[in-house]
Amino acid sequence: MPASAKKKVVLLGATGSIGGSTLRVLRAHSDKLELVGVAASSSHRELAAICHEFHVPHAVLSDEAAYAEAKAANTFPANSHLGCGESGLIEISTLPEADIVLVAVVGACGLKPTLAAIEAGKDIALANKELLVLGGAFVIEAAKRKGVRLLPTDSEHNAIFQCIEGHPQQHLDKLILTASGGQFRDAPLKSLAKVTPADATQHPNWSMGPKITVDSATMANKGLELIEAHWLFGLEPERLEVVIHPQSIVHSFAQFIDGSILAQLSPPSMTFAIQHCLLYPDRAPGVDATTDFRKAFQLDFKAPDFKRFPCLQLAYDAMRSGGSAPAIFNAANEIAVERFLAHDLAYLDIPRVIDHTLEKVETSAAATLEALLHIDAEARAVAQSF
Repeated sequence: MPASAKKKVVLLGATGSIGGSTLRVLRAHSDKLELVGVAASSSHRELAAICHEFHVPHAVLSDEAAYAEAKAANTFPANSHLGCGESGLIEISTLPEADIVLVAVVGACGLKPTLAAIEAGKDIALANKELLVLGGAFVIEAAKRKGVRLLPTDSEHNAIFQCIEGHPQQHLDKLILTASGGQFRDAPLKSLAKVTPADATQHPNWSMGPKITVDSATMANKGLELIEAHWLFGLEPERLEVVIHPQSIVHSFAQFIDGSILAQLSPPSMTFAIQHCLLYPDRAPGVDATTDFRKAFQLDFKAPDFKRFPCLQLAYDAMRSGGSAPAIFNAANEIAVERFLAHDLAYLDIPRVIDHTLEKVETSAAATLEALLHIDAEARAVAQSF
């Protein structure tokens, strides 16, 4: 791509919290980045507004009812082609003009569009941790075969990526992912039985969607990130750790065999990681102000309490078991959180659903994507019936 050309971006999950941060980066660097495709689940009016502001030629609504409503409302620009469903997501992810696809949709629905984008030779900015947890073997193999970049956009994995770049793999000892500990990290254990969806969707540091915010409270989110790190950086479970870091300023550590430890620091805003991925390997002034060391502040770290965070222990167990166990963990957690947010399940039932599903669904090494999706569906059914 010529130095003067704009990098053309497709954004899956444009109306979510990651999407909002991405749009801020795009506004700040309109001379370097151009939005050519956007997708959302059902927020058609928000998606239409994005198309108007950025003059986006391709848009997709994955929800069919929302697509029909959008067509009837006629809110999209006349020159924006509107697609629908999984086929629409795949089509937009493989646009010939696209250079990079930022995958910010939540859950397993991003797997097939991402694989299609990789097959089409597109670089991937990955902000969907469930995707690698479910289909890591398939995604990593496809990316290596096609020679495309998998650029981690989660703040923790992006931090690791920046810390280890240029260092030989054999010099790396272990990776340490930081976790805020969520909104209940210091709450009395007995109080967790009374946690409501309204309580669990208020994060002390980050602005995120409801599912990810609940995952942060249970630390299932950090469990998913451990599994994602295993695939992204090729380290065995014994070389992956988690520490509680309430301030969310240090986003992860890389420890080397000589004992040296590198860290990446920035305020808790996703714009830092998103901009790094979209402009990579270049850099430019950031959207948000960075950490100011002239002002006094403290950084605290401590080991996680697995009694408080049983979901994290279950994720470790699933990662060590391998095969389809991480996919089962992910599917069960998605269903459990969905039911909790619908007031159909207590907060403390979330790890119970995951544990139950891991026990009931047989773990195997899925040889094909179809076999893996079958296991995913079975795990969801078992979790739903808890």
